[in-house]
Amino acid sequence: MTVREVVRILNAKVLVEGDMETEIKTACGSDMMSDVLAFVKDQALLLTGLCNPQVIRTAEMMDMRCVVFVRGKEIDEAILDLARSRDIIVLKTDYRMFTACGLLFAGGLRGECEEK
Repeated sequence: MTVREVVRILNAKVLVEGDMETEIKTACGSDMMSDVLAFVKDQALLLTGLCNPQVIRTAEMMDMRCVVFVRGKEIDEAILDLARSRDIIVLKTDYRMFTACGLLFAGGLRGECEEK
């Protein structure tokens, strides 16, 4: 799945642009960055409702290329500037996290614990 497909599936707005053809192989949905740091490996997409700079810093540490803010959250420009400086694509969707994750799963995106 590409970022462009994520945008389509989630009817998302692009807040920080980047390579829309970036391949997304797996995803993680969490508002707890400590869980992302502890349990996530090789993820490409983070879905969260947490709106602070720590989200972008966590995404950078985990080598994530895209963050999707759920629940129609308004994102501070400082967070967007940080994402731009780290080359992280930022999207926003009105869907709740459960629905957004479900739509991406139905579209073929899987988490890291899936059987191969």
